[in-house]
Amino acid sequence: MSGNIPLAEKLRPENLDDYLGQSQLVGKGAVLRKSIDSGNIPSMILWGPPGVGKTTLASLISLQLMRPFYTLSAISSGVKDVRAVIGKAKESGGNAILFIDEIHRFSKSQQDSLLGAVEKGIITLIGATTENPSFEVISPLLSRCQVYILKDLEKPDLITLMNKGKEFLEKETGKKIEIKENEALLRISGGDARKLLNALELAVNFEESNKVTITNEKILSVIQQNLALYDKAGEMHYDVISAFIKSVRGSDPNAAVYYLARMIEGGEDPKFIARRLVILASEDIGNANPNALLLATNCFQAVTMIGMPESRIILSQTAAYLAASPKSNAAYLAINKAQDLVRKTGDLPVPLAIRNAPTKLMKEAGYGKDYKYSHDFEQNFFHQEFLPEKLSGTKIYDPGNNARENEQRTRLRALWKKKYGY
Repeated sequence: MSGNIPLAEKLRPENLDDYLGQSQLVGKGAVLRKSIDSGNIPSMILWGPPGVGKTTLASLISLQLMRPFYTLSAISSGVKDVRAVIGKAKESGGNAILFIDEIHRFSKSQQDSLLGAVEKGIITLIGATTENPSFEVISPLLSRCQVYILKDLEKPDLITLMNKGKEFLEKETGKKIEIKENEALLRISGGDARKLLNALELAVNFEESNKVTITNEKILSVIQQNLALYDKAGEMHYDVISAFIKSVRGSDPNAAVYYLARMIEGGEDPKFIARRLVILASEDIGNANPNALLLATNCFQAVTMIGMPESRIILSQTAAYLAASPKSNAAYLAINKAQDLVRKTGDLPVPLAIRNAPTKLMKEAGYGKDYKYSHDFEQNFFHQEFLPEKLSGTKIYDPGNNARENEQRTRLRALWKKKYGY
């Protein structure tokens, strides 16, 4: 056994051909792969969920390019550490790669300290983040970096990884391992390679006999009993934010505030929590209570201005209010349906009556002709066609079953009669 090194660390690939997933970036002929193969990579931000290979990819890039590689963690490093690495990079002729994990946790001054070295080419920066870099990385630094988006690993990749893990553990432990069922392993992983391998390793080590049969029941039982151990790579952060969101969505203000406290006590960035609340207010509450989005937006603004520890009170108020609000995902479903329609039907012609007609030629072509200005009519409404002809009568927004949206449904039914089936 190799000490306490996690299985995920032992199975890190040694070259890009063995790297699983992200074919859109590093597959043959892909944009980042071309840069790597040419030996001329830009400074970059790797943005994606945990366990999808950001750190591994940075390491493989440095190996392939045979360049000095320095690593800093934004959690434990400061401006002094950044300057020390830049000093070493200068000594190596400005050929070094600096990898910063969780770069979104760097303060503005810490990010500022990178600017000059990135701009002059003293270092090639590779930052990894689970957060949208548009919010978390300062504009001058972001403008000097290419942003690459990494996706959750897909089922075939996870199964390949699971089988590699099984073979490695069989050699390392001498046990015979049979994966009879893999649904729980795949579900627990959530597309995260590290979670998958940690869960598999935990289940194998938990079994004292030389024959291990992996079933869904065994995986779930072992994970429940060893939650703290299972979190050795830091996944608990994501489990708690997930529990927080699901508690608000599930209308339990008690659980919502409890998980909020867990995040605050764990040192979570209050803006990270506030941003999640803004998204949730629209995705899960929407027009069932439009005030939820107003309060969540004001919460984000207040948290940004006030800072901790007082922001905890603002976050608590907002989380409790959102949890206690009626729920609807109608707006979320509507935009999903609309985007799906656009992808399937393309750029359908806009009805002539509602087209813009800024020129005489357009007016002569019928643009804007027969358009009825709604406010000129009773109830500020005139029954006319707004969707492209091919989509006429397609209901995209379907109000939820709650007091406010039932009012909307009643009004829409009265206006549109049978057209949309309200």
